[in-house]
Amino acid sequence: MKNRVEHLVRWKRRLGLLLVVLIFSTSISLGQRGNKSKADQDWFFYPLTYLSKPDIASPSVLKYGTEAILVMKKDSTYGNVSVTVENGDPLLYSNQFKWMMGKGQQLGVDEGDFPALAKTGLHDEAELEGKERITGFPVKIINEIGRPNGFSYAGFMAQDEDILSVLKGDNQLVRAMGLTHPQMAKPLFHVWNLVLKEIELGRWKRFYDNIPVIFYNGHQLHFKGERSKGWQVSIFHDEIQGSFDFTVSRALTPEEKTFLDEHYSQLSTAKRKDLEAKLTSLHFSEMAPYYIMRYGFYEGHTAYRTDPIAIAFIFGLRTLPELDAEFNHDLFGVLTKHFTR
Repeated sequence: MKNRVEHLVRWKRRLGLLLVVLIFSTSISLGQRGNKSKADQDWFFYPLTYLSKPDIASPSVLKYGTEAILVMKKDSTYGNVSVTVENGDPLLYSNQFKWMMGKGQQLGVDEGDFPALAKTGLHDEAELEGKERITGFPVKIINEIGRPNGFSYAGFMAQDEDILSVLKGDNQLVRAMGLTHPQMAKPLFHVWNLVLKEIELGRWKRFYDNIPVIFYNGHQLHFKGERSKGWQVSIFHDEIQGSFDFTVSRALTPEEKTFLDEHYSQLSTAKRKDLEAKLTSLHFSEMAPYYIMRYGFYEGHTAYRTDPIAIAFIFGLRTLPELDAEFNHDLFGVLTKHFTR
């Protein structure tokens, strides 16, 4: 009997020691999990949603290099959407074949025509001077079909602009901001990849309203989108096409309104309103990020222009005071002046 009691005591001690070890190990494990960076945490992706806004940067690069943005649905739930910029299946609109809704060549750059762009993310403007062909087609033809009432009613450039003057002008704007064309294309690709996710889930309607808010670099952006019945072909005779219209905008903060009051008080009421509209709203199609990435082309001064300054401001790549200083305190002039030769 005595031996049995001693045996039981020894086993209780062993079990107690094992329990202490397990508790200690669990505490260490939980402590390590708590110390993970937010990017390394196991966030779940849309279409799963959160009831409250997750404490996560947007955009963010999460595990395994996944790029994600935070959105809010119309039911006030939140989603962390995977929107990695990458090459994927073809994007093809056709009456003869089933439409293919892949990412296409999101990383493609026209290295053959623009070696410097492929290497540095910016054009060498000397390469643009006197250039006669792009993608094998004469610049003269691209100019004709790219102006209003050419390949589209609105046009890809204004009547007094041409493709080389637009490429050069926007390259100067992007260079002045210390950015590159791939950096400018990325936020627009994030928006487009969000749309592709909604199409994949069967949630896209012609007039879309499921996700009205995108969070980006500390700003709350308003998003609207619709799909047309047909599609737009490219002036570069490439595979890039457009069948969607998007509007991304954000409101000025009180501090930004005060800044404009103090630095642009000389503008008339109409010009001040025009300045705010050009700074805070973008209207574009899915062609835009591909054009920017591949050619450094933002379209000229038309209804579909994706102005680099507006991209930088809306998506939080540059602040209003930074932009004002970079463009010699003349944002209205820079945003409205056409790139004539």
